Amino acid sequence: MSLARAQMAGHSLVRRNSRSRIGRFTAGLAVQDLPFIIGFAVVARLGHGSEPCGSHAVTRSAPLPNRPDDWTRFCCPGPVCDRVMMMATGVGRPPPLFPGAWLMAVTVAKIELKKVNDASGLVDCIQTGQMRADDIVAVIGKTEGNGGVNDFTRILADEAFRAVLKAHGTRSDGAVARVPMVWSGGCDGVITPHATVFARDDRTGPADQARLAIGVAMSPEIRPEDIGRPAMVETVAEGVRLAMADAGITDPADVHYVQTKTPLLTIDGVTEAAARGQTVACDVHDSMGVSNGTTGLGIAVALGEITMPRAEDICRNLELYSSVASCSSGVELDRAQIVLMGNRAGAGGGFRIGHAVMRDALDIDGIYAAIGNAGLDLPERPRAEDLGGRLVNCFMKCEADRTGRLRGRRQIMLDDSDVHHHRHSKAAVGGVAAAAIGDPAVFVSVDAMHQGPQGGGPVIAIVRVDA
Repeated sequence: MSLARAQMAGHSLVRRNSRSRIGRFTAGLAVQDLPFIIGFAVVARLGHGSEPCGSHAVTRSAPLPNRPDDWTRFCCPGPVCDRVMMMATGVGRPPPLFPGAWLMAVTVAKIELKKVNDASGLVDCIQTGQMRADDIVAVIGKTEGNGGVNDFTRILADEAFRAVLKAHGTRSDGAVARVPMVWSGGCDGVITPHATVFARDDRTGPADQARLAIGVAMSPEIRPEDIGRPAMVETVAEGVRLAMADAGITDPADVHYVQTKTPLLTIDGVTEAAARGQTVACDVHDSMGVSNGTTGLGIAVALGEITMPRAEDICRNLELYSSVASCSSGVELDRAQIVLMGNRAGAGGGFRIGHAVMRDALDIDGIYAAIGNAGLDLPERPRAEDLGGRLVNCFMKCEADRTGRLRGRRQIMLDDSDVHHHRHSKAAVGGVAAAAIGDPAVFVSVDAMHQGPQGGGPVIAIVRVDA
């Protein structure tokens, strides 16, 4: 590897005073990693501070706020040292040496959950050869619980799906535990509990055709006191950049979907933060929306949709949002699980992805716009029958309009003391979406602050484009 190439390749990450990290790093090395180690040594010796080098326009920050003993960054972003960092931390799959280097084809399957801990559909996909257990890199699903802090249906579904990966694959327990599985609770109205499963292998496609590519990452720990604050925005943004590198996508405009699952507050977490002399930004029951909204801003920052927000903008200035973010949160994790999807030339497989936004809860045209953006030719006034069975699934976020109006008419969602407005809006948008695509197994999630325009939300569609 030349010096110039090592300079351009990017970003490295070391942890001060951490012999355990060094031990983990050296233990994971192999002969084929030698070029990456040489590159790491070169850029480390050059020591660029936080200034960018080469052609990269995105810079990485110095140590994250409230992390004086954590990571120190000393070069520009890029795949060489991201690979070294991920080998050292054990977080995520090391990204490619150069953009587009991954050989990748993505297979997608949507399966119904016949009961809360049912993973038989996943077993069928594996046993019929549709995908290999060891190739599965992400799962995004809806479970039938209440969608709240104490919704344990997400944990039951998660355990069932991970058990299948262990039983039918060869990965270690630790490797299976790192597979992002994003479960959104609550199937109000007509929504059917289901999961969309993504597998990735090394097939390629024509260089002049863009097909679905997927990248995954796990962020560093998000502490209770970070939720709703700039530290979480930066942590999520870092993870999104890693997931983008893992997908081999270099242009943020090619990213159409970032699905995350992040921690929320619990009483134990608040108590633990207080014992360290820290405060939290909100109460436990508000933390789901706050965690989702803060994550949405982190995604928007990473993809250049907005600049870094001020602390007072978080969950307040709703003019700031991402058009591709879909953020969920739960008690089952302590860091951000990130699944990023876009289209990349040369990727194999027969799927494409696209996105649009719903301007309000009735914006069925926004759903069809996302499907068209993914690559299906639709008539001027499309119906579900026009999709021809080529739509895999739609993923969308929604929230009650804070003005209490919908197309000029008064709404009572925000005033209902019996049924929370989340359940109203999820059921309503789920019905619109099911009618649009002719399938009630559709991913609809609430708490959409900073995810699409206020009162609406992003819509993402994955379609089959090859017969």
